[in-house]
Amino acid sequence: MDASFLLAKLITLVLSLVVAYLAFHGYRRSGQTPMLYVSGGFVFIGAGAICEGLIYHVFGTTIASAALVQAVIVSSGMGLVLLSLTK
Repeated sequence: MDASFLLAKLITLVLSLVVAYLAFHGYRRSGQTPMLYVSGGFVFIGAGAICEGLIYHVFGTTIASAALVQAVIVSSGMGLVLLSLTK
């Protein structure tokens, strides 16, 4: 795997986990449930950022099936963020 690609994925993971941590900290301070949804959503988005390459390399699947799994995980995270905005 290309080092620049790996670095970009790791930066995405770290940033999404920082946002998730800050949202969870906001939830603990305020007790507002939507902040918990934002936190969970960004955890899913961060996990989706790295799962495609892991699934492709570790399990030896096709890139299309790995991309499908990534899309489902990221979409779940976006759904949680959307839910937090509508509550």
